[in-house]
Amino acid sequence: MILMLEDIKLRLEALKSQLEEIRGGLHIDLLHRELAELKEEMAAPGFWDDLGRSTHVNKRIAAIEGKISQFDALVQEQEDLEVMVELAQEENDESMAQETLEKLDALVGKAEGLALETLMRGDYDSANAVLSLHAGAGGTEAQDWTQMLYRMYTRYCERMGFKVSVLDYLEGDEAGVKSVTFEVDGDNAYGYLRGEKGVHRLVRISPFDSNARRHTSFSSLDVAPMLEDDVEIEINMEEVRVDTYRSTGAGGQHVNKTDSAVRMTHMPSGIVVSCQGERSQVQNRETCMRMLRSKLLELREREKEEQMAQIKGEMKKIEWGSQIRSYVFQPYTMVKDHRTGYESGNIEDVMNGGLDGFVTAYLKMQ
Repeated sequence: MILMLEDIKLRLEALKSQLEEIRGGLHIDLLHRELAELKEEMAAPGFWDDLGRSTHVNKRIAAIEGKISQFDALVQEQEDLEVMVELAQEENDESMAQETLEKLDALVGKAEGLALETLMRGDYDSANAVLSLHAGAGGTEAQDWTQMLYRMYTRYCERMGFKVSVLDYLEGDEAGVKSVTFEVDGDNAYGYLRGEKGVHRLVRISPFDSNARRHTSFSSLDVAPMLEDDVEIEINMEEVRVDTYRSTGAGGQHVNKTDSAVRMTHMPSGIVVSCQGERSQVQNRETCMRMLRSKLLELREREKEEQMAQIKGEMKKIEWGSQIRSYVFQPYTMVKDHRTGYESGNIEDVMNGGLDGFVTAYLKMQ
């Protein structure tokens, strides 16, 4: 038991140092200052007259308070465990030592999760995200693969406590989906998901091949931050073509009765966004505008970094040799990220949303 207690003490010291690093990485002191300023603003006369600003401030206050309380809770748990290990040593209580060890293991896992957030230093990592999946080379097989990826990402979002809202959905000819666009609402949603952008490759025995041959399919994922209204991106509507059409798929009684779906094409950049998830054309237009602003912002940021003309230039062709990650179902099971080298043999867990290892590896690489 003495060795166990000494090991626990060493790990608690390491955890204490890690928590100090997390404090600095999360800028806890700055968050306290920002929280005080926002609460002062909220108490000012006329604050509630501006609904947009008041909503934004309320959301920001909730996010800051949640972050601070999460960090404070970890510090308190670490201090409680220090007391427990001292009591276990004084009373020579092996069962208490074992309980302390189990709680320490759980606490280390929580700290690792919070440490990940310190790696999110991008300007828009805290924003919601818009994800668009498109089937590539492979026909029906690729469309089925795209639907599998859509399920994988929705399961990952469920694990993370994120909310998913479908904005646009185009069914496949025989099975699966040709494309799907959805918004992910949650704390640091874009920060967690931005590394998923790229081409995803599947190798398996096709259920659509009567000869049971092995097929390779591709699907691309685009990820952009969904901007708040206070981010300045000017759009000349004379350069935007707006098309309306009837929605398809699930969506309620309004579907297929009116031209409520909206597609916007930004002529200078070639960016196309569409939305049919809302109940009216007006709502779909508003969502399209938010998406277009997000795409144009991403375009501007990438032009600064890489001096590229269009976002499309970043997305590789959806076929052989361009994938960021491979998913192999046969003759063996393996998921491998070609950028980080991270891999997993538990393909069932990955397809059920177990992407934590891949996300962590990418953030650390960045």
